[in-house]
Amino acid sequence: MADPATYRPAPGAVPDAPGVYRFRDPHGRVVYVGKAKSLRSRLASYFQDLAALHPRTQAMVTTASSVDWVTVGTEVEALQLEYTWIKEFDPRYNVRYRDDKSYPYLAVTLDEEYPRITVMRGQKRKGVRYFGPYSHAWAIRETVDLLLRVFPARTCSAGVFKRHGQIGRPCLLGYIGKCSAPCTGQVSAEEHRRIVEDFVAFLSGQTAAYTRRIEREMKAAAAELDYERAARLRDDLRALERALEKNAVVLGDGTDADVIGLADDELEAAVQVFHVRGGRIRGQRGFVVEKVEDVSAGDLVEHLLQQLYGDQTADAVPREILVPALPTDETTTEAWLQELRGTHVEVRVPQRGDKKDLLATVTRNAEEALVLHKTRRAGDLTSRSQALEELQEALGLAEAPLRIECIDVSHLQGTDVVASLVVFEDGLARKSEYRRFAIRGSDDGISDDTRSIAEVVTRRFRRLLEERSDPDDPNPGIDPVTGRPRKFAYPPQLFVVDGGQPQVEAAQAALSELGLTDVAIVGLAKRLEEVWLPGDPDPVILPRTSEGLYLLQRVRDEAHRFAIAYQRQKRGKRMVESILDDVPGLGEARKKALLRQFGSLKRLRAASLEELESVPGIGPTVAQAVLDALAASAPAPALNLTTGEILD
Repeated sequence: MADPATYRPAPGAVPDAPGVYRFRDPHGRVVYVGKAKSLRSRLASYFQDLAALHPRTQAMVTTASSVDWVTVGTEVEALQLEYTWIKEFDPRYNVRYRDDKSYPYLAVTLDEEYPRITVMRGQKRKGVRYFGPYSHAWAIRETVDLLLRVFPARTCSAGVFKRHGQIGRPCLLGYIGKCSAPCTGQVSAEEHRRIVEDFVAFLSGQTAAYTRRIEREMKAAAAELDYERAARLRDDLRALERALEKNAVVLGDGTDADVIGLADDELEAAVQVFHVRGGRIRGQRGFVVEKVEDVSAGDLVEHLLQQLYGDQTADAVPREILVPALPTDETTTEAWLQELRGTHVEVRVPQRGDKKDLLATVTRNAEEALVLHKTRRAGDLTSRSQALEELQEALGLAEAPLRIECIDVSHLQGTDVVASLVVFEDGLARKSEYRRFAIRGSDDGISDDTRSIAEVVTRRFRRLLEERSDPDDPNPGIDPVTGRPRKFAYPPQLFVVDGGQPQVEAAQAALSELGLTDVAIVGLAKRLEEVWLPGDPDPVILPRTSEGLYLLQRVRDEAHRFAIAYQRQKRGKRMVESILDDVPGLGEARKKALLRQFGSLKRLRAASLEELESVPGIGPTVAQAVLDALAASAPAPALNLTTGEILD
C-alpha cells in the first residue's frame, strides 16, 4: 500500500488547464483515468487526508504509485481522450459498464458485393449496418422471415452462396420466393442491393411509404383483374403489418430517441436503454456497473454516454437522448455527441407527457434488472472473495492472490509439445492475457513435462525481468512506442503448475536461476487434487468443499483446455501439410491456400474436385493430384468382427 504523499506532484507543477490524468500502480499499469476542466484543482482533491476520501477513492490512491497528465485545448478534447484511454488501458478503478448479457443484432453486410441479412453478436465491424439490440435471436429471425416476403434479400452464408452459384440452382428460399437468388444470376448485384437498401430503409423507420406503395399496387392489380398479383401484394402488406405490430408505437410523433433508465445503490448500478426509432421501440439493452468511486447519477450518465456512443457510427447517435439526470458536464457532452452525429443532439430530462411516462417505464426495468443482478451475483461475489482468502491462509501468502497464472503442457506421445498460460484476476478469467508456447525441447531431443515446465517458466519470467531491467524507465509495464501494456509486464501473486512435486520443483528451480523470490508457486495434482509447495515433502490438503480448491481447479482446467486446443491445432496442420508434401505441383503457397480455405484434414477429405479447383492457384491437374493423395492416405474402414459389416 503506497502513501499518496510519496508521489504527490510538487506545488505549481500541475497546470491550471483542461486535460486528462492517469494514476499508475508500481508496475506501471494504469489503474484510473480521469478528465478535468482544471487539472490543478482536480488532482489536488486526491491528495488530502485519506479519511476524507470515499473508501474506493482511498483504495485507488493507495494502490497507485505515480500520476501523470496531458493538457488539451478544449473540454471536448479532454472527453475524447479520456474515452480513448479508458478503452485502451481498461483501468481497474474506472466506471466501466458491461452488458448484463450478450445481445444479438440484426446485421446487414453492406460492405459485400451481395449484402447479407444475418444475426450477429459481439464487436461491431465497419461496413455493416446494425439494428437492435434485440432480447432474443429468435425475435430477429421471426421478423426477418416476415420481411423476406417483401424484401427477398440473401440470408445464406458465404459457403452456401458459393456452392449454389457453382451448381446453378437456388436454395429452398429461392424457390419459395423468400430470396431473389443472386447466387444463380436471377437478379443482378445492383438489383439485389436495391432490395437490401429498401429493407434497411424500412427498418430505419420509413415504413409508411412502403405500405402505401404496396397498397396502391394491390388496388391497381385488382382494377386490372390481375387477382393473383393482387393477392400476393395483399399477403405482402399483411406481412409488413405483422412485422410492425411487433414494435409497438410508444411516441406518436415519430421520434428518434434513446431512453435511458437508471437504478443504483451504494455499490452498483443497473441501466436500461430503449432505442426508439420512428416512434417505435427498435431495440433494448441493459448494463450493470460496480461503482469504484463516489459518483453521482450525472457522472454515471456521462460515463454511459461515452461508452454507448464512443465507437459508433453517426447514424447510431439519435437526435434526442432522454436521461434521468443530466450529465455532470452537460455542455461538453452534448458538443461531443454533436461532433459524432454531425448535427444537433439534445440530452434532456423529460418533464411531462409520453416521454416522461416512457422514461418511468424504462427506469422500472432498470430497478428490476438491479434486483435480479444482485440475486444472481451475491453468491458468486461472496464465493470468489472467500476463495482468495482461503488460498491466502492455506498457502501462507502475504496477500490475497488477486492475479493467478497457471501453465499446462500438452503433447501426443512426445510430439507436438505445447504449453498454455492462463491468467485469472480477482477470481475471473482474463482471456486477453492468455499465452501459448511451442516447446523448443532440449539439446538431447528429449522433452518431458518437467523440462517443458522449466522452459515455460524461464521464458515467461525472463520477459518480466527484461522489462524491469531499465532503471531509467519510470513505467516498466508500458511499451514506450505504443503506450500499451506489455505482454508479461505484471508478476502474479500465485503461479500454479499442473502436476505434483516434480513439476513444482522444476518451476521453482527455474525461478531460482532467474533470481526471483517474490512469486509463490504451487502445483495441483489431478489424482487426489493435492496442492504441492516447493521444498515440502507433504502436500497441502484442501477440503473438497473449499472455495479455494474449486478456484484452483477452474484455473487448472482452463489451462488444460487452452493447451489441448493449441496442441490439436498444431497437430492438425502438421498432418495436412505432411499428406500434401508429395503432391506434384503443390508448393508452399498452394498448400497454405488450401489450409486457409478448408482448415482441417476432415474438411479437405470431404471436398469435391470442383471445390478444390475454386481455391486460388489450384488447377484441375493439381486438384486431382490432391484428391488422389488424400484417398491414398485415408484410414482403412473399421470392421465389425461379429457381423462382418464395415463401420462408418
